[in-house]
Amino acid sequence: MSVQVNNITKQYGDQKAVNNISFKVGEGEIVGFLGPNGAGKTTTMKMLTCFIPQTSGSATVCDFDINEHPLEIRKNIGYLPEHNPLYLDMYVKEYLQFVGKVHNVKKGLKSRISEMIETTGLTREQNKKIGQLSKGYRQRVGLASALIHNPKVLILDEPTTGLDPNQLAEIRALIKSLGKEKTLLFSTHIMQEVEAVCDRVIIIDKGEIVADDNIVELQSKMAGSNKFMLEFLPSNENIESLLNGLDYVNATIKKTPNIFECSSIDGNDIRPELFKFAVENNLTLIGLSSEENSLEDVFKDLTRSSNV
Repeated sequence: MSVQVNNITKQYGDQKAVNNISFKVGEGEIVGFLGPNGAGKTTTMKMLTCFIPQTSGSATVCDFDINEHPLEIRKNIGYLPEHNPLYLDMYVKEYLQFVGKVHNVKKGLKSRISEMIETTGLTREQNKKIGQLSKGYRQRVGLASALIHNPKVLILDEPTTGLDPNQLAEIRALIKSLGKEKTLLFSTHIMQEVEAVCDRVIIIDKGEIVADDNIVELQSKMAGSNKFMLEFLPSNENIESLLNGLDYVNATIKKTPNIFECSSIDGNDIRPELFKFAVENNLTLIGLSSEENSLEDVFKDLTRSSNV
């Protein structure tokens, strides 16, 4: 098992930033680590990368204990923190050479630097100082430095911050390809990114894990949040109020004067009931469709108290 976390807790005074969480990430897995701001994602990643000690519990990376073998873990891990630390006065190649030497990469360092520059899309910027680069390209430099020593495990905290849509697509493709030979745990607030590259997600809220599952299974389990879109011809009736009065409707959102979104209380397909409702109230229904849960819907539902 590449990453194994056992009942780990991190406490600052009276506040538990991470509260007794456990999870595993196997070799070759790409796992999205999700949660609202302040949920404990970054704290967990810092403990796994030996930047801060845990209060209690234990964890191993590549079978090395985070307390007993921190240097061995650093040899096997590539870490891109949320706030990407770079030496802005150094040139891109110079910085990657420096990081490579820190990791004791002796054989073939020059070719490894060239490979990382090409892999992360830095070819056009390789002869510039890091301080001259845009935020998106600085992220690429950080990713290249996390990969320079060819680690077995990658832990990436918000790796696509500041990237434009084209760069996002390129880095997503890179992350997916890296997952074929490495273990990846990465955090992000972009749900489309997770759906594009991950099969499994871990969702943490208020320091506790609230979900750890395959994305499809997770969406299926949260089926009660499935949405139904209704479009009516203009009417003098208060349609929103009528829909909210139905005992099988969970909640109704008025999207436009004539378009409404509602969800089922029990997760069943309520389109036949909604059609009957329209007929009984002399409403002209011109559109009725169902929309399956997105990962964003599941995330909002599981972390609702934090979003209020």
